[in-house]
Amino acid sequence: MSSPEPIVRMWRGVVRTEDRDAYLDYVARTGMDEYRATAGNLDAWMLWRDLRDGLTEIVTISRWESMDAIRGFAGDDADRAVFYPEDDRYLVERDVTVRHYIDARP
Repeated sequence: MSSPEPIVRMWRGVVRTEDRDAYLDYVARTGMDEYRATAGNLDAWMLWRDLRDGLTEIVTISRWESMDAIRGFAGDDADRAVFYPEDDRYLVERDVTVRHYIDARP
């Protein structure tokens, strides 16, 4: 995938609502900091929403200059999600792959 437009990378996971704030803080200190420290990252943010039965969905979104920049963060298999040591403690559901989209904003 090669494009002059930025590429958006999206990942989603689910945590227990009681763990939401701790997990958001954890992701801010791990994945979000690492996104932002990687050359070619344009920006990154997290979204969350409470679901049913005491669960909360977390989505991370990052924008990148190129797939090469994404590989600088994720490694050679850019479609594979990156996990951190304490993710198993929090996540009750997770995408093991990510989605990439071309940013079509003018």
